[in-house]
Amino acid sequence: MSPPPTPWTTVPILGIIQILTWGTTFYLLSILAEPIALDTGWSALSVTFGISLALLVSGLSAGSVGRLITRHGGRSVMSAGIGVLSVGLLGLALAPTLPAYLAAWAVIGAAMAATLYEAAFSTLGRIFGGDARRAITTLTLIGGFSATICWPLSAALVEAVGWRGTCTVYGALHLCVTLPLCRFGLPPSQTVQPPASDPQDAVGWNDIRLRAMGVAGICLVFIFVTLSIHLIPILVASGYGLAAAVGLGALIGPSQVSARVLEMLGRQRHSPVLTMIAAALCVASGVLGLAVGLPAAICLITYGAGAGLWTIARGTVPLALFGPTHYTATMARLALPILATSALAPLLGTLLIPALGPVGTLAALGLVALVPCGAALLLWRLRTPLTPR
Repeated sequence: MSPPPTPWTTVPILGIIQILTWGTTFYLLSILAEPIALDTGWSALSVTFGISLALLVSGLSAGSVGRLITRHGGRSVMSAGIGVLSVGLLGLALAPTLPAYLAAWAVIGAAMAATLYEAAFSTLGRIFGGDARRAITTLTLIGGFSATICWPLSAALVEAVGWRGTCTVYGALHLCVTLPLCRFGLPPSQTVQPPASDPQDAVGWNDIRLRAMGVAGICLVFIFVTLSIHLIPILVASGYGLAAAVGLGALIGPSQVSARVLEMLGRQRHSPVLTMIAAALCVASGVLGLAVGLPAAICLITYGAGAGLWTIARGTVPLALFGPTHYTATMARLALPILATSALAPLLGTLLIPALGPVGTLAALGLVALVPCGAALLLWRLRTPLTPR
């Protein structure tokens, strides 16, 4: 009989999978958008619409993926998702027209639902049950290096083989490396048994705790996506030089990782809801601080810490509130509105900045950030101790 799975063997494998899947989906166009537009003549808006379409498809697919993980376990579903991702990347490489290019992104979106954090968190929940919190925290720490690793790799590949060659290489990489790692490295999900009733009926939107998580996630992801695209132009419009703005923006990544390290060192001695409260307060303080003219470096470090903590909270708070039995279904329910917001946020941000200006935009985002603070405090008030399951 094989030994029981442990986080020390499972999490590093999932971490490698997260680095490679995030780097070849969500972060792909950060490097490839300009080469694609120059090579094809398609507009920059049309090219970047691909990731918005993928996020929307991912959100629409989340419920089905959640049910599949509940029935078959994360290893099988994530393996299938990696195979679909390879097909989508090869479709990008071969796309002769803009409709074919967007169709490939739709395929990638379905794969994202089965391979990125929501699927990985659900897989850990199915394997380790109520003990998955530390594994989720460690996974976010490893996954946080995706852009750090894949942006330089993508840039080098584009320089060597072009954007189509880069997509081909990534498709082959998933087939030859990521897929075997997932299929043969992850344990089967046998620890937690699915409920006899339909898991999708277990936790509905009539539960105020789920609504609070959903509202917080929608507000925070809107802020994160908007600032990930528009932060540098906002800082430049506020009076910073381009080099200074880029340097300030570079503070966010290390602060995210540092906050995750501190959370991991806490050894689960506090409620995950406290992590969510800290995340919401840090994001609100950072954005509102920028709006009122506080030192940008301090504000962005605070904001980055909040973003890093939210990545942990979005996986650990549902586990603490609803338990492992309905965890996968809960994550699937939350994914749809949050990913749909991710898809729409770039467009909404583009409309917001000309209407309000840089300071007004930061103030508006800061007010939006107060909503998750209220939601987190509500969850703290409503929290109940988990009984053994």
